[in-house]
Amino acid sequence: MTASAPALDVVAIGNAIVDVLARSDDAFLAEHALTKGGMQLIDAAMAETLYADMPQAKEISGGSAANTLAGLAALGKKCGFIGQVNDDQLGAVFAHDVRALGIRFDTPVMHGDVPTARCLILVTPDAQRTMNTFLGASQFLPEAALDLDMIRSAGILYLEGYLWDPEQPRAAMRAAIDAARGAGRKVAFTLSDNFVIDRHRADFIDLIEQGLIDILFSNEGEIQSLAQVDDFETALACFAGKVPVLVSTCGERGAVAIVDGVRHEAPAAAVDRIIDTTGAGDLFAAGFLAAHIDGRSVEDALALGAAAAAEVISHWGARPEEDLGVIRDKLFA
Repeated sequence: MTASAPALDVVAIGNAIVDVLARSDDAFLAEHALTKGGMQLIDAAMAETLYADMPQAKEISGGSAANTLAGLAALGKKCGFIGQVNDDQLGAVFAHDVRALGIRFDTPVMHGDVPTARCLILVTPDAQRTMNTFLGASQFLPEAALDLDMIRSAGILYLEGYLWDPEQPRAAMRAAIDAARGAGRKVAFTLSDNFVIDRHRADFIDLIEQGLIDILFSNEGEIQSLAQVDDFETALACFAGKVPVLVSTCGERGAVAIVDGVRHEAPAAAVDRIIDTTGAGDLFAAGFLAAHIDGRSVEDALALGAAAAAEVISHWGARPEEDLGVIRDKLFA
């Protein structure tokens, strides 16, 4: 049976997180026993206490898959997001931000005492960022919250590896894969983090071996971790024949894509000054997928991914600030 033309380009499932940034001094960090420059997971009580004590802050919606959709939407793609927030202030911020980008977001809010996920970021005068992450409501996304019709209507289902950790979202993503593949759609997966891979390597390899992943995104450290080898080329070879589109970024050395067994490479895009590498992989995926959806060459997809990543690392925050459509048009002029 031939799949119908997709109504949406990409539907993503991921963590719904709001980054809360505030300037502080070392005394504030010491008062709250925070390790300067580090990242720690915190519980709900500490999240509420720290948020209440923080100086005036700026809220910027984040989350890996949501960042990728922000890039895709900026490149003119029709997108939908599935992720869970609570019916609270930061949940309203996240919902507003994602919908303001033109992204469909209809996931029912969570009620009760588990707040919306947030990353509380304190920036000291020396530009060090101290991050405190509470995963909150996003980690309890149930299978019942999935909009299966929306998933079936999208050309690509994009899954965030970070969300494979908790039991409920993991079950939801398995159901989403079944729905997408049953409708003849493609499934893209980003490995997200070495720590996630260490905990779920067997699951990820099983998805690959079953042929359930059409597009796999990683960086060189993640693909080596998945393969449990120390050599990048060996790691690529482990999976190149098992995934139709295998993409791996290599920092300043650019990126590699192996598509239907054929290898393609592209350099990193030039950046005048690197300010914040948060979101680089997310925006690379956005650029690559946008070009892929448009039917452009693999080289073009790698180039647009690199350009989108270069834009986001040139400023604070993991969402694009420049017009990615203009960047794309100049790149392909």
